[in-house]
Amino acid sequence: MVSLYVDNLLFTGNDELMFAEFKNSMKHEFDMIDLGKIMYFLGLEVLQKLGGIIISQRKYVEEMLQRFGMNQSNSVQTPIVPGLKLCKDEGRTKVEKTYFIQIVGCLMYLTATHPDMLFVVSLVSRYMENPTQLHLQLAKRVLRYLQGTMEYGILYKG
Repeated sequence: MVSLYVDNLLFTGNDELMFAEFKNSMKHEFDMIDLGKIMYFLGLEVLQKLGGIIISQRKYVEEMLQRFGMNQSNSVQTPIVPGLKLCKDEGRTKVEKTYFIQIVGCLMYLTATHPDMLFVVSLVSRYMENPTQLHLQLAKRVLRYLQGTMEYGILYKG
């Protein structure tokens, strides 16, 4: 299996000989450095253990919380208040659109390792055109949820 993104190349396989031949042919063709076993790739932290592979984004969450000034916030148990009703409500206070879109974009990227946030991120992303204070509060609640769950990830058993 080969994954390529700009100048980041990741490859793996279960045939040692084919793996070594592929690596040598790539080194011959391109100027590349073998960094060994993957530990970090495109914002994803990869921990390989005997029981499987754990993929998380703890470092990305920490950087995001710092970026949006939420690194000292108290965590919450759920990403959304049960029963919360959102609407476009034109009468509410508008918030800066670019800031809101940046938060939502980061949250979307985090759903790769936090499927527990998929519903709320999908919900809040509906309001990127005209975000209000209520929509921003919900996005920030998700950030507070991440404050307490940044160690979470996905385990692929093998």
